[in-house]
Amino acid sequence: MKVVFVTGDHPRHSYIARALARTGYLTAIVSERRDAFMPEPPAHLGDPLKTLFRHHFQKREESEARHFSTLEWPNVPRHDTTADALNGSEVQSLLTRYKPELLLSYGCHMLSPETLACVPGERWNIHGGLSPWYRGAITHFWPSYMLEPQMTGMTVHDLTTALDAGDVVHQCAADLMRGDGLHDLAARAVLKLADELLILLEKLASGGNIIKHAHKTSGKLWPSRDWRAEHLHMIYEVYGDRVVDHYLDGAFEQKEPKLHRQF
Repeated sequence: MKVVFVTGDHPRHSYIARALARTGYLTAIVSERRDAFMPEPPAHLGDPLKTLFRHHFQKREESEARHFSTLEWPNVPRHDTTADALNGSEVQSLLTRYKPELLLSYGCHMLSPETLACVPGERWNIHGGLSPWYRGAITHFWPSYMLEPQMTGMTVHDLTTALDAGDVVHQCAADLMRGDGLHDLAARAVLKLADELLILLEKLASGGNIIKHAHKTSGKLWPSRDWRAEHLHMIYEVYGDRVVDHYLDGAFEQKEPKLHRQF
């Protein structure tokens, strides 16, 4: 089975690429250049909020370095691109040439119908959030902000032209570990899916029955414009980046996510 992985260029993306390479099915990678991993705070913020903004993204960098260790890519052909060129002729020619049985995307901009049409096999997306409750952007942040860290997870779903709306293939939730901050929790979700992808792809390659689950509700879409630096006060100043501990201590409603899983 041939798998082409279309992804971003942050540590979590290269980690998933390395996990895919361990299956022996990864044929090629398309890596989109994403925004700076350590962004500068918006100029209009006051100095205290700029400090909190930098603290938040510094903690993300430290967490991803700790959990994902490196930005190393596996030894398969890799095509670097930009958001503007993602749906261009070079990427489409690559997909036409490889004819993958599975196109897997993660952390890139949306693929156009013309690009998807170049793939004869399955077309799946990895979404960093549990659909349909957390669709859209920054969906590893919002569960902790909404005081339900147990809803931090990953969804593999069919790729469609609607955002995070395709039938669900497989989901997993991050393990809640005492002492974890928000970014550690997000990293654990990625680590868990990386392990489970090996089993999922083996099932697909062997012709196993992949049962998909259609969304019964539109759930909640979280646009990137909804996030503001002011939201960081809740995570760091109200809860000291210990939302997980508060949940484990019973401070918040105990409500487990209903996941769709293949095994």
